[in-house]
Amino acid sequence: MSQRPECPIGLSSDELPASATGGLAQEAIFTEALISSRQNILPRRLGEPGPSATQIDQMFRAAAAAPDHGQLRPWRFVLVPTGKRAELADVFAQALLERDASATAAQLESAREKAHRAPWLALVVARLGPREPDIPMLERMVSVGCAVQNILLCAHSMAFGTGLTSGQAMFSPPMRSLFKLQTGEEAVCFISVGTASKRKAPRLRPEPIDFVTSL
Repeated sequence: MSQRPECPIGLSSDELPASATGGLAQEAIFTEALISSRQNILPRRLGEPGPSATQIDQMFRAAAAAPDHGQLRPWRFVLVPTGKRAELADVFAQALLERDASATAAQLESAREKAHRAPWLALVVARLGPREPDIPMLERMVSVGCAVQNILLCAHSMAFGTGLTSGQAMFSPPMRSLFKLQTGEEAVCFISVGTASKRKAPRLRPEPIDFVTSL
């Protein structure tokens, strides 16, 4: 079982401002630090240890807390264990050949290699087909995004690195076949989780004034 790494955001009670004496105040400070410090890590920089079975369960329980108008659960996740990575690698290669029949052996090998990077990998599937109640597709995609973000933040709180990846292979028939996607279901992206070998410098975030207006 993997060992839980030391949390990178390191907010201990001793480091909290004197005014943050209440539990809710401490939670607010931790939450802000957690959200603002999360960053996307390339899967090739994610290694062992990956999350344990207990940590994986916590991550999916976090996903279940996403807003869900109509309680449709318009998302599901498909784990890709180590023993199935070769099948995913073949799908990546097939998808490349569909787009470029002249792809070289080196290019095909590069496509296959992408399936073998992070120790934990899962496909995000959006369930957008007809449902009752008929919640608009955009609202359902908001729920999908919230479920994904909850997983990312939960993993980050455990000191793991996370990354989202997609690409043209997401729309290929071999991908749909491997993951048994039904009519109305769409492959959105892959979530990769592992221990980051290298982290980027903090990214400059936009200021609220740059994207908030008032009616």
